[in-house]
Amino acid sequence: MDPITVVVTALVAGAAAGVSGAASTAVQDAYTGLVALVRRRLGGGHGDDGPGAEVVDAYRADPVGQYGRLVAELTTAGAGHDRDLAEAALRVLALTFPASGESAARYSTDLRGAQGVYLGDHGTQTNTFS
Repeated sequence: MDPITVVVTALVAGAAAGVSGAASTAVQDAYTGLVALVRRRLGGGHGDDGPGAEVVDAYRADPVGQYGRLVAELTTAGAGHDRDLAEAALRVLALTFPASGESAARYSTDLRGAQGVYLGDHGTQTNTFS
């Protein structure tokens, strides 16, 4: 996944864990930190009350409807090159999916040029290349 997709996915995963009541304190803290970083990135450093807060809150309320808007705003803000933001997102994902026993690296798979790829857990795939 590209860095912006990782951030957006982590926002959904963190919110879902919180809503389900399954979120530990570590997940809640990591998610809160990620939201704050995204707001700062989008708000030009204005924190929780800046212009980025509205974009993030709209996405959290309607992830499907606001997906394109959030991705566009993050792209414009250069979030794809923000190492702190990417690390915070990977931390949320690693904490929300601990049962896999794998590291956060599973969320940064580069598939450029790949053929016959399967991503997921416990699946079967048969490829025939001619």
